[in-house]
Amino acid sequence: MMKNNLFLGLAMITLLFSSCTTDNTADIVINDNSVTNNTGGGGETTKPLVYLSGTMSSNLTLSSDNQYILNGPLIMEAGTTLTIPAGMTVKAEATGASVYIAISQGAKIIAEGTADKPIVLTSNAANPVAGNWGGLILLGKAPVNSVTGTQTSTSEIGSLPYGGTDAADSSGSLKYVRLEYSGGAASGSSENNGFSFYGVGSGTVVDYIESYEGKDDGAEFFGGTVNVSHYVAVNNHDDSIDWTEGFSGSITDAYVKHGPDHDKGIEADGYNTDYSHAAAFWSNPTLTNITIIGNGSSTGGEAVRLRVGTKASLNNLYIKGFDKGFGIHGDAGDNPTGAWVLDGSLHATDVTFDDVTNKLDNQTTETFTVTDLVTNDGGATQTDVATWGAGWTRIE
Repeated sequence: MMKNNLFLGLAMITLLFSSCTTDNTADIVINDNSVTNNTGGGGETTKPLVYLSGTMSSNLTLSSDNQYILNGPLIMEAGTTLTIPAGMTVKAEATGASVYIAISQGAKIIAEGTADKPIVLTSNAANPVAGNWGGLILLGKAPVNSVTGTQTSTSEIGSLPYGGTDAADSSGSLKYVRLEYSGGAASGSSENNGFSFYGVGSGTVVDYIESYEGKDDGAEFFGGTVNVSHYVAVNNHDDSIDWTEGFSGSITDAYVKHGPDHDKGIEADGYNTDYSHAAAFWSNPTLTNITIIGNGSSTGGEAVRLRVGTKASLNNLYIKGFDKGFGIHGDAGDNPTGAWVLDGSLHATDVTFDDVTNKLDNQTTETFTVTDLVTNDGGATQTDVATWGAGWTRIE
């Protein structure tokens, strides 16, 4: 059961309101801090309002008969499942990183919306802004290179364990899920993202997700093997796609659009701080059908930064409106990114640069040109977000 008596509150709400639609009583406050609003004059009642927070040791299924406010960390423990129905909007109190949903190792989330009925996790503020709340955190048992063997690391937010040896681990399913105004700051060096994938395995289904107007990264991958498809990132203030700690999954069909506040379209690392662990395996994801739209070459910006020991296979990238297309950063030894351009471990095929001043910024100790990095310059087409993003995304 939930530590704050959520289920007791829901049961009391059901008993009170299952047989009536009008009354003239005052609002009712349940002992889990849930509030059911009454019109106070014979009108129709609104849906019961339930506050969500605490640590769950049994399954939690949200009901379309209720409305929900996230007012603190909601942590699903191992062995539990959080189920959110299609078409539901869950609002979060606008108090920053302390409000988030975390799916622990061994737990699952089943959030499966549709194009017509997406699931929306958003701010409860009257005038929402980026950073109002923390975001969604998934923690799995797939390999990460920040540790060795069966050891686990701990997340930036919540200090929850992640990582392991099960590359096929499943944290559940996300389909047609849109996150808005997330990425609250936890400290001077740590911020939550929209979607945080910590050691998430390939058994997890992630298809049709969006991070809109996030304060930090739209989606960040800390190791793991998860495969993400149909990802939209609009107006995120830091990087729209970020990976580190040996991420080796895939991202297919992604659309990135920058607003006035932004950093990179993609920022990629092989490891965070400990090269001695990272040398066992590096980040090496596969990206296919990626469109990154900046604010115009005259406004500066860098579309893709690859650094700190990451390999990657990049296929069909359309890059528009940046001063720099690719920035490659690294030295020999613990950061051999440049050497991997030369041996093909870090390579891009079919790339179109549109309104890009400098296709390549080589900041490594190796000597190479854009033709060493890119095969078929000009061969990419934009991902068809107008088709697969219709109805459930916010693209402004």
